[in-house]
Amino acid sequence: MNKLKEYLESHELNEIHPSDIAKILKKLNDKKFSKAIKLVPKDFLGDVALALPDRYFDDVVQSLSVDELSHAVSELESDDQVEFMQELEEHDENIASKVFETLDEDDKEEIVQLQTYEEEEAGAYMQLEVFTAKKDEIVKDVVKRFANLRKANELENVQNLFITNEDKELRYTIGLEDLLIFDFSKSLRDNLEESTDSFEPKKAQDRENIKDVVHYFEEYDLPVMPVVNKDGVLLGRITSDDIYDIINEQATEQMYNLAGVDDEAEEDDEVINAGKKRASWLSLNLFTAIFASFIIGLYADTLESMVALAVLMPIVASMGGNAGTQSLTVVVRQLALGDISQGDAMRIIKKEVIISLMNGILFAIIMGVVAAIWFNKEMLGVVIAMSMVINLLMAGFFGAAIPLFLKKIDVDPAIGSTVILTTVTDVVGFLSFLGLATWILI
Repeated sequence: MNKLKEYLESHELNEIHPSDIAKILKKLNDKKFSKAIKLVPKDFLGDVALALPDRYFDDVVQSLSVDELSHAVSELESDDQVEFMQELEEHDENIASKVFETLDEDDKEEIVQLQTYEEEEAGAYMQLEVFTAKKDEIVKDVVKRFANLRKANELENVQNLFITNEDKELRYTIGLEDLLIFDFSKSLRDNLEESTDSFEPKKAQDRENIKDVVHYFEEYDLPVMPVVNKDGVLLGRITSDDIYDIINEQATEQMYNLAGVDDEAEEDDEVINAGKKRASWLSLNLFTAIFASFIIGLYADTLESMVALAVLMPIVASMGGNAGTQSLTVVVRQLALGDISQGDAMRIIKKEVIISLMNGILFAIIMGVVAAIWFNKEMLGVVIAMSMVINLLMAGFFGAAIPLFLKKIDVDPAIGSTVILTTVTDVVGFLSFLGLATWILI
C-alpha cells in the first residue's frame, strides 16, 4: 500500500496510468487491497478495475459505494462502460441496477444500445464516441472544435476524423496527420478535391463477426476502424487497443481448449466449477485410454513372450503423439489467423504428412539401431522402425486433418482435437507395433 501512495504522490494526475496502479494492487493481500483501492483517484477507478484480472473485480465492488461505482462507470468510454456493467451484473444484479439508475441518461442510452449486440458481433466492441464533420465545414473550425472536445475530455485516443453527409452516412476517413497539412482556410470538400490521396474508409458493419474485423486490423495495419450499420450510417469506432484484447482472449481460449480446459472457468476463483470443467475432458480421455489399453490387451500373449516389447512400446506412442501435436498446433493457429483459405486443405495435409514422414524415417533409423543393439535382436529394430514410420505418418495426417474437418463443420478446431489425436496416435502406435511384432517376431 505504501508503494501505491509513493506512486500517486510522485506522479501528476495526467501521468497516472491505470495499468501501473493495477500492477501494484495485484501484489497486495485482500485486507491491504480493500484499503488501497480507496486511495485510487475516482477518475481512474473504472479503468483500474478493468485492468485487473477478473478475480479482483469482486473485491473492488465490495470496497466501493454505489456512488463511487457510478462515478467510475461515468468516467469510462462507452465500450468499457458496458464491460464494467456486465461484470457488475455477474457480481450482484441488485448493485448493478442501483448503479445504472444513478447514471445520466446519455450513459444509460449508450449502454442499452451496445448491450443489444451479441458477443461475437463487431457492434459489441465499438465506442460510440467519434469525431465527425461535414464536408462543407472549414478546416480551422473543425480543428478548433476538436481542441475544445479534447480539452473537455469528451474524446480520447482520437486518430481519425470521420466525414459524414446530412444523413450521418460515412463518406471519408481522414487521419489527423493528414488533416494538419490541409489548407485551414478552405473547406474539407475543397481540400479533398485538391488532394491526390485516397480517403475512402475501410469500415466494418455492426453485425459483422468480430473475428473478421480482427483480420482487417491485421491485414491493413489499422489504428482504428469505423463501424456502420447496413445503411452505411456511422455508429462508432473500434480501436486497436480493443483488438489487442480480443486477440489475447482468442489466443488464451485456444490454448485452454487445446488442453481441454474452459477459459471462463479458469478465470474464476471457484475451484469446484473449474474442477468440473476439467473433469469432463479427463473423463473423455479416460475412455479413450481404456480403448487404447484394450488394443494392448489383444496382444497380451505377444507381450508375455517378449518383455522388450513392453519396454519399447511407449516410445512409439509418445513419438506419434508429439509429432501429431506439432501438426495440430500449427494448423489450429493458422486457422485462427486466417492463413488457411478454403480449398487449402490438401496442401496443408500434404505438407504435414511429408514433414512427419521425413521425421518418421529419420527417427525410425535411429530407434531401430538403438533397439537392435540394446536387446541384441535385429528384427526387433526393424519392427520398431516400421511402426514408428507408420505412426508418425498417421500423426501428421490426422494432426492436420482433424482441425480442418472440425472447421469444415463449424466446430472450434481447438476443442476436442487433442483428445481425438491422442486416441489415434496411441491406437495406431500400439496396433502397428504389436501387430508387426506378432507377425515378424513371434
